[in-house]
Amino acid sequence: MKQTPSRRAVSRRDLLAGAGVAGLGALGARPVWAAGNTSVAATGGGAGAVSVMKNGAYDTVPLRQQAINVSALQSRLMSVDVKNRDATMKRNLVHVVKLIDYAQGSAPEWGGERRWGASQDLICMHEFPIQGWQPWNRAELQKIAFDLPGPESAVIGERAKHYGCYIAFGCYARDRDWPNHVINMSVIIGPDGNIVSKQWKARNILGAFGGIGLIGTTVYDVLDRYVEMYGWDATLPVARTDIGNIAMTAVGLEPMLYQALALKGAEILILTVTGASNSEQAMQTARATRTYCVGVGNSVSPDNPGFAEAVGARDEGTAIVDPRGTPLAKSANHHEDIVSARVPIGDFRKTRSPAEYPMALLLPVFQQYVPSVKPNGFLEELPNDYQEAGALLKRRAARK
Repeated sequence: MKQTPSRRAVSRRDLLAGAGVAGLGALGARPVWAAGNTSVAATGGGAGAVSVMKNGAYDTVPLRQQAINVSALQSRLMSVDVKNRDATMKRNLVHVVKLIDYAQGSAPEWGGERRWGASQDLICMHEFPIQGWQPWNRAELQKIAFDLPGPESAVIGERAKHYGCYIAFGCYARDRDWPNHVINMSVIIGPDGNIVSKQWKARNILGAFGGIGLIGTTVYDVLDRYVEMYGWDATLPVARTDIGNIAMTAVGLEPMLYQALALKGAEILILTVTGASNSEQAMQTARATRTYCVGVGNSVSPDNPGFAEAVGARDEGTAIVDPRGTPLAKSANHHEDIVSARVPIGDFRKTRSPAEYPMALLLPVFQQYVPSVKPNGFLEELPNDYQEAGALLKRRAARK
């Protein structure tokens, strides 16, 4: 069940050997990034193998029950104070734990008893519920980021174990294998209190932030080294759990990425983009990918330093959506809220009718397309702040 990337070395020779797609050789196609060293993902066996649908079938583990209860926590952003890191991190953790308890029909004010509602099997949070967001520089972000596992994830793990549920959240994380990097990470903790899956953000939407760039490391920023360390399957990970196949992404407005996760067998997609996830995006994504989709964003956030309280909050609200694009539950406001729905995951798995794609027509286009900004930018240079990141992005985009 554990989906944390392994540290098994994968050679480029292994990747290239498994990467051929029938018919493309005749086209003289080159990898999608001509300047890069990593080839396209393999679809067969070998070191570069990717777990992907074949004839509608995909990898799963047995379900512990045929229907699950899912809650999404539309919570505030309250940024940790770098100068008072421990106290403000604890403040945010206390608030998150309170909302988890509320979702489970419990409350500290009631002595911690469960007093109402159904027990929840999966609780979903947005991108930064514990740390908040500020335009921190790298030195500051290193102080804000935490280890996985670590004291912060242990607090969330204790609640997951207490309730026998899965809890999903986003964060800035450190990793000893990636010194000086701060990783934009999605985390799923299981009912035993341990981390089931650590899913890196796939990429940042390039050029979406004006003259600046983001400095949290994504898979795309270090693609060659990431693949060598973890293999191709880990670039778009899916956690295969006993409540369903779960994928999380903090990438917004990326329909092809969502489709790829669905093709890899994701049954529940959790969209966690702070300031961008909302019910409309969840409905569009669920309908297009034919998956259950949880769109969970932040609420209005009073007293978040440097920002008006409504920044990032969406009136469209948070939603849990079925594969037809119909909301099962939805918040129609921008305040802190808990949205809950029952998902018949067993019936879905038995009757799922995934979208069919004419890959013979599409692959030549995807294989020969060359993006304006190639991967591996953070292997070349690790920017110290958002301005440096923007300048790096501009230089890389200008290269032909």
